[in-house]
Amino acid sequence: MSKIVMALDQGTTSSRTILFRDSGEIVARVGAPLECRYPQSGWVEQHPEEIWSSQQQTITEALAKAGRTMADVAAVGITNQRESTIAWNHETGEALGPAINWQCRRTTDFCEELKQEGFDRVLRCKTGLVTDPYFSGTKMHWILQNTPEARKLADSGKLCFGTVDSWLVWKLTGGRVHAIDISNASRTLVFNIDTCTWDDEILARFGIPRETLPEVKPSSGVIAEVDSRLFGGSAPIAGIAGDQQAALFGQACFQPGMCKNTYGTGCFLMLNTGSERINSEHGLLTTIGWQLGDTVTYALEGAVFIAGALIQWLRDGLELFEDAAQTEAMATTIPDSGGVYIVPAFVGLGAPHWDPYARGTIVGLTRDTNRNHLVRAALEAIAFQSTEVLRSMTSDTGHLSTLRVDGGAATNNFLCQFQADLLGLPVTRPQVIETTALGAAFLAGLATGVWRDQDQIQSLWQEDRTFTPKLERSTADPRLAEWSRAVERAKGWIPSTSV
Repeated sequence: MSKIVMALDQGTTSSRTILFRDSGEIVARVGAPLECRYPQSGWVEQHPEEIWSSQQQTITEALAKAGRTMADVAAVGITNQRESTIAWNHETGEALGPAINWQCRRTTDFCEELKQEGFDRVLRCKTGLVTDPYFSGTKMHWILQNTPEARKLADSGKLCFGTVDSWLVWKLTGGRVHAIDISNASRTLVFNIDTCTWDDEILARFGIPRETLPEVKPSSGVIAEVDSRLFGGSAPIAGIAGDQQAALFGQACFQPGMCKNTYGTGCFLMLNTGSERINSEHGLLTTIGWQLGDTVTYALEGAVFIAGALIQWLRDGLELFEDAAQTEAMATTIPDSGGVYIVPAFVGLGAPHWDPYARGTIVGLTRDTNRNHLVRAALEAIAFQSTEVLRSMTSDTGHLSTLRVDGGAATNNFLCQFQADLLGLPVTRPQVIETTALGAAFLAGLATGVWRDQDQIQSLWQEDRTFTPKLERSTADPRLAEWSRAVERAKGWIPSTSV
């Protein structure tokens, strides 16, 4: 019986374990839901132990479903929601309060303080990121300022900070290894993407002791062994990448200029820029895609905070439908959105606007508006936001010829077609849309000899369908202009004291 590769896909709304054959086919797939909590406006939290227990549950169930044991696993890859931040006691492994989710806006005031003193320019230069509550470093600062136990542990050298990948590695190894991969490190706002080290100047300004941070590892390479007491056997943890970098790798976007968009809780467009760091002039982020051996691959990224989460809100908050799969049929029962635009700035706007004071807006309502119009406007909003980001990307890098898409919402044919129409570019969907997990598996398998090289991985990528533009620019461009008008209505909606 051939060995398999296990991918742990720890996302915002679920934890999943997927087992892959060396052909890239899925052997077993198990998911468990994960809740977010909203203790006050703009705050988003999760429970660290729930993150771990849900992931642990899916590992156990996936192995059972496949009739395998951990001893049959050639390598374990981890991919995770990025920027979400956890602090824990190095001695006991106990988390110090909730995980501060990547969507959380509680550090907006600190970000404004950094901007006013001009330190945002230092951050942009060294990290490639903008000064925004999105990133982990300001969350670490907040924890140290507002959690007395964290401050006490930091002073005594017993505090661990980490992103979700670090937390999972800690748990999987029984507390023996405190590590982070370079792609996740590049999202913390305290990591220098030129020297590829934690930056002392930034750490000093944020008041974060270097010893609280995990050891930075390449994205592909054996860094630890799963504790054999957990699942009745051991396997090497050999690949880690943040979810969007993992999706870029899983889409086999190995050449500079190749681009993907993942439609998940948020939307994330990422472009491989190779060994060259490209600084955006249009509100995008410069980040690290992955590191193989000593070679670092850079990327440009545009982050849309709310995408699939908008569909979830229509389902659970407004109860417009029971299953997200219904949205395609609902959207196509009408010829258009009836002039309705939804700007889902529930936690502010990401790229290219970066406005933490924006809030969700629906414009264009009339007495004729029904739930189908709202559903269609929501799907269109996902495509509009992605189009804004891709246009910024094109301005920074030149012409892009195609876009590869993945994520749960990529199964929606209406969304993919509308995306192609707005962009005026082909949109290609792969046969395996679990590209985030697949990317983590590929990284782990490369390190352990399951796959020989990137050329072999490239040969495994298979197209499902390509959507070609059908909408005339004379129709698409006015729609984009109206979308921009709607976005302006959402900007700066709440005063700074409210965040």
